[in-house]
This record gives sequence, structure tokens and C-alpha cells, in this order.
Amino acid sequence: MTTAKKNTDKVSLTEGADTDILEIVRPAPGITEIWLNRPDKHNAFNPELIARIHQTITRLAADADTRVLIIAGRGKSFCSGADLKYMKSMVNYSHAENVADAARLAAMLRALHDFPKPIIAAVHGNVFAGATGMICCSDLVVAAENTRFSISEVKLGLVPAVISPFVISRMGPHLARRYFLTAEVFDTEAASAAHLIHETVAADSLMTRAHELAAQLLRNAPGAMADTKNLIRYLVPVPKDAAVTEYTCELIARVRAAEEAQGGLQAFFDKADAPWIASSQKQPTGKGGN
Repeated sequence: MTTAKKNTDKVSLTEGADTDILEIVRPAPGITEIWLNRPDKHNAFNPELIARIHQTITRLAADADTRVLIIAGRGKSFCSGADLKYMKSMVNYSHAENVADAARLAAMLRALHDFPKPIIAAVHGNVFAGATGMICCSDLVVAAENTRFSISEVKLGLVPAVISPFVISRMGPHLARRYFLTAEVFDTEAASAAHLIHETVAADSLMTRAHELAAQLLRNAPGAMADTKNLIRYLVPVPKDAAVTEYTCELIARVRAAEEAQGGLQAFFDKADAPWIASSQKQPTGKGGN
């Protein structure tokens, strides 16, 4: 029965790969893979992908055939964060609509964080911005060598608001101050030191290693692992207070519709310096002085 289900999933999802933005594959009994499938956009988040991830996670939480979940990405990158065209378009929406949109991302991340079964994130290429939130909600993170990481929001005039509770819980405020503010791109060695990943492997071994870890997890008692995840969440909680969610969603809703972010996003599409870079490079006029 499990084999038939596995084969059905593989056939149907392969045939629909060009249109299905989230693939579900069952490579072995007990293991379910979800693949972000917007390769032409480096698997960037848009409302549809966020909704599909949330719906799928909710369904798999109650799926007896899923004991370990692996999250991966098709194409050149795991995920490059938010789709910037979509982010730029949010200026045309009301503040309430912006807040509601941010809340949907927060709910998806919370569903990942609260998932009762082990999650393995198998990452490669770019892991930027909102994607760091996803891996910080995962239990084990394996990265292909040469994977690049960046919490890149401020470079575009944005703020890593919604992902911040999850990322700060993982890396701590000391490192968050650096990576949130510099928006620098860093490698797997730095990501390991920042507690974002657990292992680095050769690119062609990424899924092999993910399956090895999944097989190891399948040897453990599922109820005990669920209770252990609850224990960790109890001892090291990620803020779940409604006021925190409201603050982070209100913040990003305000920031991304503002002039600064819209200018930064437009500069990105124009392949030009952001307005604040251009203004900071202007030379003072007039004659010397003290």
C-alpha cells in the first residue's frame, strides 16, 4: 500500500512539475519530501507558495505515513526569500492587507516550528532572507558546500521582521545584530558557527545525506521524538505572544510600502545603487572648513 502511494505521488507530481509550485514525493516508507518548485525564481516566496507550504505542513502533521519530513528546493537555490516583484507590488495594497499578508507568512513559519515530527532541511545555492526563517524552524539542516546565506532585507530597505523570532532563537541576539544589520553574504562555515546549519556535504551528496539522517530518525520512537520537540520548545520558547506577531507583521507592512523600501526594490530591478547609497556618495560642496 505504501509502495503504491509512493509511485502514484512520483508519477503525478513529475508530470505536473512545471505547474506545481510545491511537489510532494515519498521516496521511502515513513519519509515525505516537499520540494519548493519555482526554480526560475530561485524558489522565492509568493502568496501561493506560502499558502501551499502551510496547507501541506498542516496536512502532513496528521499524516500517519509521514514520520520524517525533508524540505528541499528545485533548481539552483533552496530559496532566495520573498519574490521581490511581489514585495514591490504591496505598495498598491492597504495597510490592513499588508498586515494580513505578513501574518500568513508568520502562520506558515509557526506551523513549521510546531510540526510534531522531525524536519530535515536540505539546502543549496542561495538561502536568503525569509528562507533563513524556514531553516530555523527545521530540526536538522544539511547544506551543500558553496551554499550562500544572507539575511538580506536591510540591503533593500526592508526588515527581517516576521522571521526574526525564529532566527534570533536559533543564532542568538549577538550574531543577529551582525547578520541582520550587515546583510552580508556568508558561507557554510560561518552559517555553522551561527548555528544555522548542522552539516556541510558535497553538493552531489546532499539528498543522500538527508536520507541517511531520515533513516536514523526512523529508528527512534515517533511519540518520544514528538515529546522531545515539545520539551525543547517548552525550555527554549520562540515568542508566540500575539503582541509579538502583531508587532512584526505591522512593522514589515509599514516598511515595505514606504518610500525607502520601494526605492530600494526599484533600484534592484534597475540594477542601480539604492537611493541611500547614491546620496551617501555625494561629495560635499563649498570650500573647506574646520
